[in-house]
Amino acid sequence: MNYERLLHRIVAEIAPSIGAGRVADYIPALAEVDPGLFGMAVATSEGELYGVGDWQTAMSIQSVSKVFSLTLVLEREGERIWRRVGREPSGDPFNSLLQLEHDHGIPRNPFVNAGALVVTDRLLTLTGDARGAVLGFLQAETASKSVDFAPAVAASEAEHGHRNAALAHLIADYGNLENTVEAVLEHYQWQCSIMMTCAELAQAGLFLVRHGVASDGSRLLSRSDAKRLNAALLTCGTYDSAGEVAYRVGLPAKSGVGGAILAVVPNRCALAVWGPGLDDSGNSVAGIAALDAFTTSTGWSVF
Repeated sequence: MNYERLLHRIVAEIAPSIGAGRVADYIPALAEVDPGLFGMAVATSEGELYGVGDWQTAMSIQSVSKVFSLTLVLEREGERIWRRVGREPSGDPFNSLLQLEHDHGIPRNPFVNAGALVVTDRLLTLTGDARGAVLGFLQAETASKSVDFAPAVAASEAEHGHRNAALAHLIADYGNLENTVEAVLEHYQWQCSIMMTCAELAQAGLFLVRHGVASDGSRLLSRSDAKRLNAALLTCGTYDSAGEVAYRVGLPAKSGVGGAILAVVPNRCALAVWGPGLDDSGNSVAGIAALDAFTTSTGWSVF
């Protein structure tokens, strides 16, 4: 596989999608990002790394961080988290209060904001430092100390995170938080502010390509838990467009409103794409187009 040639061909093919959509202007720090940026990286199971465009430019990973907080909870206590969070697609916006109320404080899945708050809460209980645990994991998997928090992004989210605060209070009202609302929100906002390049994000996702084996060769997740995490990414990882993304792309994937998407091709590679312009569901327009072009060109999907 000539990845470099393939990536350049994909960029040419999706050129009309680059810059399309709207940046996440409800988070002021993200509103300043140039929507015309685009990067794509491939990290292979053999240790090779390829990229194109702005693949070495740091971006705010936002909700992609939910993959790693959930991984760390699963690593520490396996199935217990599923008593507090569901595994079903939402069909509603990722920050829906109505759905959480309907489900009596049990979030529909770990990748909507309510679910991620519960996961962060549990990771905070287990580690005492949820945001530090996520950052440490990402630095270890990428062997990069440049992976770090962005204080300005975290502050921007804290100032404008009224909906997340409402979700956290509602979850607490149903007795599904162990820590204070303020502590959970703080750790959640900081983990969402983590800055990574496409290259680093693709490398961080390789443990799911290897069915739960970390970069140092140790077993991070059981093969069964890695399978289940990939399944949840496929059905729930791209907000209320998960069905459309599964139809177009056919890979487990997690998106974030910073425009990043991490996708997994089991046994082969991890993909990271970045295009700040979002569709109505909060997924990168250019990123989804690039993943669609990749799986169409290679024939690689889970189907």
